[in-house]
Amino acid sequence: MINSLVAYKGKAARIAGQNTHKFELEFADGSTRKVREKDFRFIHPEFTNVNDSCAQADIAILDDFQEETLTLQEITEWLFDEYTAQSAWCTCVLVEDGLYFYWQKDKIYVRPTEQVASIQAKRDAEALEAQTLAHCVDNIANNVFDKQDLAYIQDIEKVALNQSKHAKILTHIGVENTPEAAYKLLLRLKYFEQTFNPYPARHGIPNDVDIDTEMAEVERIDLTHLNSYAIDNADSNDADDAFSVDGDKIWIHIADVSSIVAPGSELDLYAQERASNLYLPDQILHMLPTSITQLCALGLSETSPALSIGFLLSDKEMQDIEVVHSTIKVTNISYDDADKILESNEDLAKIQTLVELHRQYRASNGSMSLNLPRVDVRFKEGQIEISDQASSPSRELVAEMMIMAGRVIALFAQDNDIVMPYAIQDEGEFPQETLDNKDNLTMSESFAATKCFKRSATSTKPLLHYGLGLDAYLRVTSPLRRYFDLLAHQQLSSFILGKPTLEKERVKEIIGITNAAMPDIGKTTRASNDHYKCLYLIQNPSWQGEGVVVDTRGDKALFMIPEVGMMTQIKFKTLPERDEKVLLKVSSVDLVERLVNFKPA
Repeated sequence: MINSLVAYKGKAARIAGQNTHKFELEFADGSTRKVREKDFRFIHPEFTNVNDSCAQADIAILDDFQEETLTLQEITEWLFDEYTAQSAWCTCVLVEDGLYFYWQKDKIYVRPTEQVASIQAKRDAEALEAQTLAHCVDNIANNVFDKQDLAYIQDIEKVALNQSKHAKILTHIGVENTPEAAYKLLLRLKYFEQTFNPYPARHGIPNDVDIDTEMAEVERIDLTHLNSYAIDNADSNDADDAFSVDGDKIWIHIADVSSIVAPGSELDLYAQERASNLYLPDQILHMLPTSITQLCALGLSETSPALSIGFLLSDKEMQDIEVVHSTIKVTNISYDDADKILESNEDLAKIQTLVELHRQYRASNGSMSLNLPRVDVRFKEGQIEISDQASSPSRELVAEMMIMAGRVIALFAQDNDIVMPYAIQDEGEFPQETLDNKDNLTMSESFAATKCFKRSATSTKPLLHYGLGLDAYLRVTSPLRRYFDLLAHQQLSSFILGKPTLEKERVKEIIGITNAAMPDIGKTTRASNDHYKCLYLIQNPSWQGEGVVVDTRGDKALFMIPEVGMMTQIKFKTLPERDEKVLLKVSSVDLVERLVNFKPA
């Protein structure tokens, strides 16, 4: 075998020597290597220098040998008419290519036409993909894209929206396969506009779906003789609570969603998965199909079905509680209009008096609320609006009525052994000075107090809600918008209809399912608000606003910026005092990371 032509890892070589176990191979560049016989392939007994420049072979001449095995010499003679070192090497090159042949030990298998066509089609597709990939890479380098690039751009979009962990094009251009990096690139390419909100998709929040619905027939008490008021935002069309007075009795009416959404039904599971409405700057994502709003929202028709809670408030105690399915006639009023008639309207004035008594009761029981600045962020018709969350007598009245409803139903549920998803909060650990001045805290004191609250939770046990100053409480007034409210309604409805209510273990299971959805809802809401706040500051680069020092950390002051509902930390040579106000301006905004740096103006 000395001086034979062999192939070793795709390279031509000459057998220059041999010992007991190994052969010495010499390559075209003069290098040598000792290898075992099984590691190289014999090509021709006479070595000559060969190259890969081969004449075009007519493969069709081997059609009669498809799916058969031949020797290298046989195929060489068929294709090139002679068996020389060069022609044998050309055959080897064809076999190594794998399109028409492949090795079966020391012989060569001739592929059938169908296999050849399949392999060629795959190669053509790969070649086209390589071409389109190169086209896309060039375009991205120039910050553009066209129709030919869309498949790759959509792969990047999936990464940006956290629907895929990898996009081939990102790896190819050296961009990290993370949602942030992909999103930043798509902003640069203007595939995403800055106004686009990626966070619902990124956190897996499902879009609204239309489902046919109908309301179950139940016996209802006629309460249409009462003046029932639904006070809400002027542009709202989905009121889910109203209230009225009947002599000394207070009625709180709530949209009767449980007459449509039965426990364990398709709609119920749909709502469980979503857990809550999401009120984002650019859209509302609903817990329930919007068709249910048309059936249930109070005041959309001449009369409205409701689940009504009646009770007497006497010496701050709630008595004579009843819960009924009802029919009511609703007057819808905006907060602004309600503020104008709170004192002149006999019903509202009476409710206002009772509400104040209840608020005093909670205060005496240790209720604690902090009036830190909050803003509403809205993106409408291409414009971003940031406004203070409104506070007014009518808003406070409605909020207290809803707390009263939660307290009443907690009492009713305990009296009747109905398992409920109670909202609970352990007693906080506040400095005595904070408790003594809880109604007159400065902004920095309120900020410090936020760290003293215990985390709220949901439990089947009717335990303390410290912040509200109630021994037991559950949320019941928004069954169109919050799943725990809907669950409470389902339990109430089953009870008053004489049907079995859900057992404790099942309610615990549902609480777990719903709680699992809440982190993504919170992340989506915060990220969406921060996104549009950042964009607002990008669009208003000359913005200046007041920052209030709420804490100091080393040589840095932590500011709360009420006008935009943001916080920032700034380094000072001489630290300002807590609660000192400093005029601030924007120094930089990172929309992708949702970060804003401020500095003194």
